[in-house]
Amino acid sequence: RIIDFAKSMVGHLPGGLPMSAIFACIIFAAVSGSSPATVVAIGSIMFAAIKEAGYPKEYAVGGITTAGSLGILIPPSVVMIVYGVTAEVSIGKLFMAGVVPGLMLGGMMLVQTYVGAKKLGFKATKAEPLKVRVQKFAKAFWALLIVVVVIGGIYGGIFTPTEAAAASAVYALFISLFIYRDIKIRDLWDICLDSALTTAMIFFIIANAVVFAYLLTSEQIPQAIASMILDANIGMIGFLIFVNILLFIMGQFMEPSSVIMIMVPLLLPIATQLGVDPIHFGIILVVNMEIGMVTPPVGLNLFVASGLTNMNLKEVIVACLPWTLTLFFGLILVTYIPQISLWLPNIMYGH
Repeated sequence: RIIDFAKSMVGHLPGGLPMSAIFACIIFAAVSGSSPATVVAIGSIMFAAIKEAGYPKEYAVGGITTAGSLGILIPPSVVMIVYGVTAEVSIGKLFMAGVVPGLMLGGMMLVQTYVGAKKLGFKATKAEPLKVRVQKFAKAFWALLIVVVVIGGIYGGIFTPTEAAAASAVYALFISLFIYRDIKIRDLWDICLDSALTTAMIFFIIANAVVFAYLLTSEQIPQAIASMILDANIGMIGFLIFVNILLFIMGQFMEPSSVIMIMVPLLLPIATQLGVDPIHFGIILVVNMEIGMVTPPVGLNLFVASGLTNMNLKEVIVACLPWTLTLFFGLILVTYIPQISLWLPNIMYGH
């Protein structure tokens, strides 16, 4: 339903099919909050369709795999919640801060796909009538409404982020059972089992990270590192360059939640001493984790795409490279123009 709606909006443009896939990734990212889930949901349908439409297979794989990484930046985001808890900052503000960077990066990918398709010689087609677009939006409406439920509920003070997770799960279950009827009562056991396994994995990561953070604090390691960096007098810009390089390397080898739980207690005190806003710092970290999802050797989205397409890992990496470079450019903008991240939360929260 989300893919059909995305096709109705941009499918008539040159490169409309891969653009529809990227647009669908942007929408689904806001629904799922997970990058691998976004790649699976959109890629399982669109990889073959884009290839059959005459596009190079690399064009299909690269765009969807990279756009899928937006799942952890566009709110609601699991990774942002982990950062908010670890850094003790407002998760509502973090969600607001991710909106503009997420839409900016998604827009950059759409433009890149459009320009690339024109160079490949693909032409525009006839746009669907407004009535058809409205019908497809209506079919996707209940799925899209989950974003309003989560963001609106948190921002409106109706529930906390933890309660929002429960509310969104109940809402998703309700519309899947009684409106879309995609799942049956007999499917609930397997769904609950999968959820329990995922939750146990996250709890294990958090438990170990809490122990690690306690050891760091008790040995005053963050204070020592902060003192060393401040004494080096590298300034805010130099520090942010160092942070981006460090996070990029760690993101290549570790899962985002693990990186956050380990590095935030080390880096955030230094960042705040140098005048970096904790909300802005969180968005920088999340964008770095996005890039880590599509870079070897452990980029999870790469393995997901490889499994869906039967392409080897090297082919997927090469296919993703042009869009990954776009992410790097977006990271530079987000890092050194704080208002990209801070403008919306400052307006929404009255600062």
